[in-house]
Amino acid sequence: MKDETKSLNLYNYLRYIKLILIGGDLIFLNISFLVAVLVSYGDLSILNGKDYQIFLFIANLFWLMLVYHFKEFTFSKHNLLVKCLVKSMTLISYLFLALFIFAIVFRLDKISNIGLFFFFLNFLNLTVVYRITTIFMLKKIRKSGTSFRNVVILGAGNTATEIYTELSNDLSQGYKILGFFDDNTGDAKLNANYLGEVSDLKEFALHHEIHEVYIAMKDFDTTTIKELINFCERNLIRVKFIPDYRLFKETNNVAVDFYGHVPVVSLRVEPLEIPINRIKKRFFDILFSLLVILFIFPWLFPILMLLVKLSSKGPIFFRQKRSGEGNKYFWCIKFRTMKLNESSDTRQATANDERVTKVGKFLRKTNLDEMPQFFNVLIGNMSVVGPRPHMIKHTEQYSELIDNYLVRHYTKPGITGWAQTNGYRGETKNVEKMVKRVEYDIWYIENWSFLLELKIIFFTVRNMFFNDPNAV
Repeated sequence: MKDETKSLNLYNYLRYIKLILIGGDLIFLNISFLVAVLVSYGDLSILNGKDYQIFLFIANLFWLMLVYHFKEFTFSKHNLLVKCLVKSMTLISYLFLALFIFAIVFRLDKISNIGLFFFFLNFLNLTVVYRITTIFMLKKIRKSGTSFRNVVILGAGNTATEIYTELSNDLSQGYKILGFFDDNTGDAKLNANYLGEVSDLKEFALHHEIHEVYIAMKDFDTTTIKELINFCERNLIRVKFIPDYRLFKETNNVAVDFYGHVPVVSLRVEPLEIPINRIKKRFFDILFSLLVILFIFPWLFPILMLLVKLSSKGPIFFRQKRSGEGNKYFWCIKFRTMKLNESSDTRQATANDERVTKVGKFLRKTNLDEMPQFFNVLIGNMSVVGPRPHMIKHTEQYSELIDNYLVRHYTKPGITGWAQTNGYRGETKNVEKMVKRVEYDIWYIENWSFLLELKIIFFTVRNMFFNDPNAV
């Protein structure tokens, strides 16, 4: 009884583990800032200035956004400590890059570079120690046998196996799988103890502490399950259903909405179907493209236009029909990078393509050939970020070969995209490579956020200055 009470107290306390860890982060962030100010100026009186107050508020806000977006406190027991630390240090780098840009754009002149450096160094050191301590603490609690949540699973098929694996690996939640119940164990693949048939659950629950029951059965008797749900709720055991949507479609992203009292399952979550997100994305596209057109085009365009004109005979710009949102075509504009040829609408550019000029090779390597597409963005048939638009022939070809190919046309195509920043840029030599590109495009559609948008732009700009082996 003593052990059960201890386990219940731990469960009630550590169910808030992520909030506790985030709170610790914010404490260390603010301590780091105060120490940096103290080292730089000798006292804290300068904190009365508005620049420092605004800067500190934005630092806290940015960090919360980064932690939420990148799921910082989801630790897997299979993740090496080094990987967790690298992830944390990467987020800290994003934070300070964002803060540095923020200070410049909004002219926070009183923020010193030395103070910012000390802030970065202090927060980095404290965070590394905090992460190491957190991971070892969670592992120690798990090894002690004291669990946050005791769980049993109804079912023994593939879905039950997958939920068992996920719950067992998640250190940040601390699940302990007591075992599984199923009337048919012939296909059982779970690495857990078989506890009996479904009807045996009640007796087991009366003698063991259970916090949650996961129902992962393909076939079940409705009356039996209703009785089990009533029993569980009378004994303060939470019940969770795991429907196997992948019987119909391979997907990891579903959403449940209620139309009145009727539950409706969407097999894809699309943040850009929410009107406010579409407005935010369009506003950003207009603002970003206008900034590029007004401040970069006036001096860069004349240089690139002259280089293209001198490279070979033909027009400066290349226009081609591409597949856009809803699979409707539009005219995509680029700087011409090839000699005039009759196969430009049917044949992809390849490595060492004899059609590509020397200037064109440079433009392709640096993405500068795509610059005119900011006009496409401004008029609304493209976005800054999105799946890259393909020529009409390739859309027709791959939509026949890849089942979910046209899903990438649920949103506007982009000048750059998630697939491109993950190595799937340039020539697609085989169908397998296109399948991977489509997977990344669909992931972007299902996981869109404004922060992801900025991340893709950052990686694209970085790749412009470093050699990208996939650019042809």
